[in-house]
Parts: sequence; C-alpha cells; structure tokens
Amino acid sequence: MEFLDMELARARQRLKRAELSLKRANEMLDEDCGVGINIALCSRIRTAQRRVLEARSRLTKIDPTSADGVRTG
Repeated sequence: MEFLDMELARARQRLKRAELSLKRANEMLDEDCGVGINIALCSRIRTAQRRVLEARSRLTKIDPTSADGVRTG
C-alpha cells in the first residue's frame, strides 16, 4: 500500500506543478511583452496544457476516485 501512496503523491505533485506552470504562462501572456514573446508563450501554454492532461490521466489511472478532488480548469 505504501507504493500506491507514493505513486499517488507523485502524480498529484506532477499535476500541481503542471497546473502552476500553465497558470504562470497564462499570466505572462496577459502582460504586453511583444509578438515574439507571445508566440513563445503560446507554445509554452500548449505544452503546459498537454502536461496537465497527461498528469490528470496518470492520476486517474492510479486512483480513479482521485479525479473527484482534482480541479478541471
């Protein structure tokens, strides 16, 4: 059971980091930094969105009931 708990903790941590990265990138996009920076941020946002989805998917594979406590936005 300890292994499952460790995997759940890792999955939650991975999800939290991905969500934080996505939030930061969106906040930076809201600032007026110029077109070149915004294009790079859009790429970063797409990558962060993908990481959030992958982290959520992994978490729900480990523990399907954990999806109830995960934010979706």
